[in-house]
Amino acid sequence: MPGSRARLINAARRSMLQRAELRRRATATRDAFRPQALLDRGKRRAEETAEDIAYIVHEEFRAHRVPLTLAAIAGLAWVFREPIQKHAPKAVQKMGEWADGVAAFFGVGDRAGEEEGDIAEEGDEPAFGDEDEEAEASPASDDDMTQYAEEK
Repeated sequence: MPGSRARLINAARRSMLQRAELRRRATATRDAFRPQALLDRGKRRAEETAEDIAYIVHEEFRAHRVPLTLAAIAGLAWVFREPIQKHAPKAVQKMGEWADGVAAFFGVGDRAGEEEGDIAEEGDEPAFGDEDEEAEASPASDDDMTQYAEEK
């Protein structure tokens, strides 16, 4: 019988160890499902996910700068399309007036074009072909149309 007593003592020790392990797991599970613990775990996972997403976006932007920049500009233009449509004509007019004022201040304008010979004067001939070919190619009014038909 001395062997059975040793077996009982060993079984009691194993059951106490199992009970202690079960109690430890139950406490850990209870602690894990407390509202504050759940909230902390959710915050930590959200931060990790946000960091991962930021890293991926950063790497993609570094790899494809121009297309992503163009897409971002197009997206912003789409978001602000109505204010742009309302205010763009006024802004363009103001910028044109400002540019004319700057050009006048620095003496840049019509005179600069005349010096380079870019502006055509009244007596100048067309750059390509002569005037007769242009008149035949595209009559401008009904009278020209009838004259054109009579000539042919």
